[in-house]
Amino acid sequence: MQAAAPKYRRVLLKISGEAFSGTETGVDVHTTEDMARQIAEVHRDGVSVAVVVGGGNIWRGKVHEEAGMDRATADYMGMLATVINALALQDALERMGVPSRVQTAIAMHQIAEPYIRRRAIRHLEKGRVVIFAAGTGNPYFTTDTTAALRAVEVGAEAILKATKVDGIYSADPKKHPEATRFQQLAYLEVLQRGLEVMDNTALTLCMDNNLPIVVFDMAVPGNIRRVVWGESIGTLVGKISSLTAGAAGGV
Repeated sequence: MQAAAPKYRRVLLKISGEAFSGTETGVDVHTTEDMARQIAEVHRDGVSVAVVVGGGNIWRGKVHEEAGMDRATADYMGMLATVINALALQDALERMGVPSRVQTAIAMHQIAEPYIRRRAIRHLEKGRVVIFAAGTGNPYFTTDTTAALRAVEVGAEAILKATKVDGIYSADPKKHPEATRFQQLAYLEVLQRGLEVMDNTALTLCMDNNLPIVVFDMAVPGNIRRVVWGESIGTLVGKISSLTAGAAGGV
């Protein structure tokens, strides 16, 4: 039975660059449309949606760093890749009748707004989806950290981390079939176990601001809406005692 109202009224959705590529490299039209469709469903429920996108489908800086490229240069190139994904998602949303704005941390006035916190909040209040691109505008910070930072800045009630698996596992389920999925985890337990949820900077920022993270499989149609309405899917990372989290963990 569905709840009377959404559990979260404002969320930040973190989408990796790889999610845009589908089975190919670059930006896959159908995959992007599928993501936009799920966001549109939540938007129609009256939920404020902000989005942070990665750029790994276009640029993998680590490979170039290993070949000798300067880390800052590689990171800036990655930031530019996120702008391409943000524009693709904006186009898909607006073709579905969902008003949206792209804000970038690196000024490029011809194609997007500069990131201004108060303006972003105002867009959300007016029912627009806001897509944050170009990371934090600084090298050495991941888009996970961007997601945590922007979520806190705009007053999101949760970060929805879209992945290709249905939650957080005790080990890589592809390599270890016996791995168990956690239903809930405390922030500290994630850090102590070294689980790959978000980088430590992002996770600590969420912990300091008591901002829950829901890790779920976005490839299943309707999953964003299920999370927003409070269905128990994926893995919830939040302010939970380690004892409770461990007891509730494996399923």
